[in-house]
This record gives sequence, structure tokens and C-alpha cells, in this order.
Amino acid sequence: MMSIRRSEDRGPTQIDWLDSRHSFSFGEYYDPRFMGFRALRVINEDRVAAAAGFPTHGHRDMEIVSYVLEGALEHRDSLGTGSTIRPGDVQRMSAGSGIRHSEFNASKDDPVHFLQIWIEPRTKNLPPSYEQKAFALEESTGTLRLIASPDGRSGSVTIHQDASIYAARLAPGQRIDFVPTQNRHLWLQVARGSVALLGQTLDAGDGAAISDERSVAIEATADAEVLLFDLA
Repeated sequence: MMSIRRSEDRGPTQIDWLDSRHSFSFGEYYDPRFMGFRALRVINEDRVAAAAGFPTHGHRDMEIVSYVLEGALEHRDSLGTGSTIRPGDVQRMSAGSGIRHSEFNASKDDPVHFLQIWIEPRTKNLPPSYEQKAFALEESTGTLRLIASPDGRSGSVTIHQDASIYAARLAPGQRIDFVPTQNRHLWLQVARGSVALLGQTLDAGDGAAISDERSVAIEATADAEVLLFDLA
């Protein structure tokens, strides 16, 4: 069973320095039909203008994962962390009992394009923490590369929830088969390009909730980059 969330149906936020699309209710965009999927609460596709960004603000009780598609994202937080995230990097920030941070485009000339992902933690009031890892682009070429998991296996970042995130980059005609374990649910987010999935075509920005499928085949119909969420 699959339910598709089309790119053009997502909620928008547009201001002079930000073009954002929300797969689920977020900020001033609210739709009771789209409040998340399982523990997955937010997928925002953000494009931030050069030398602009999100000033310091607070979060709590959320696992926040940033995945850069183009450009560079500069991060600062109340833990004293300072870093720059580029394509191939995965950042995980556990807001826990409370954290403040800012996110800015690291370039004065070029925009930055990234996905911000929020996952509800299994435990509240955890100590806030930060983790960032770099994955060589070839690690996810033609295959699903685990980038986040509850136990940090295979070199992934650790998230405090029974959820795993995989990234894949596919050339036209390349196919990946994923077999979920029993009682698991999947969300596929197409970051770039297009793929065929369970008899449907999904294009950049489209997402799909998948349940009760014994096997899922993802086949690129153009150069594609996707994220696959494996959720309890």
C-alpha cells in the first residue's frame, strides 16, 4: 500500500531569502491530514539565499537531521559546536532538554539547497548533543547507504528513535530492492530526478508512505537522489 505526497501539494514558505516546501505541517502551514508519518515529523526542502539564513532559535525533544544537496550550510549551537555541512555530510542534532542554534548559507555568492528532517525521539529530555559525519558520494551510488540509525551501525549517525535513514544516488535504469522487516513502514523522499516505485513515477520533491509491502523496488527513470526512511 502506497500513498503519494506530490511536490506541488506541499506547504510553502516564501520570504525574500528563503524558499521552503513542507511535506508535513510546519510553522504557519497547517494541514491536519499531513502531521507526519510514524515518528517522522518534518521534511522541509529549503533553499536559502547567499549570506542569509535562520538566526539563533531554540528546539527541544526532536532529532534534527540536515542533508545538503547543493552548496554549504554553516551551523552554530549553544553546545559550542561550529561546523559547515556540504553534500555528502550528514548532521544530527538531538535537541533533547533544549538547544539553541543558527543555520546560515556559508556562501556570500551561491544559494544552499538542503533537506531538514525532524524525527520524534523515543525518550524526552535527553541531554542535547551533536554529531556530523561525511560519506563519500560513491558510497551511495547505485546502492542504499545507511546514514542514520538508532545504534550508529555501519558508520551512520545515531538518532534516538527506532528509525533508519538510507541515501541512494541512481543512474537511469539502476534499480534497488529493499525488503522491510515485518511491521515496518517506509517513507521515500525523492530529492532529485525521478524514480519508478510500485507502478508509479515519483519526481523531485515527491514523497511516498509505504506500508504492508513485502518488497519495494526503486528504479531511476532519470539521474536521481533519494532518501529512504525505515520506521517502526
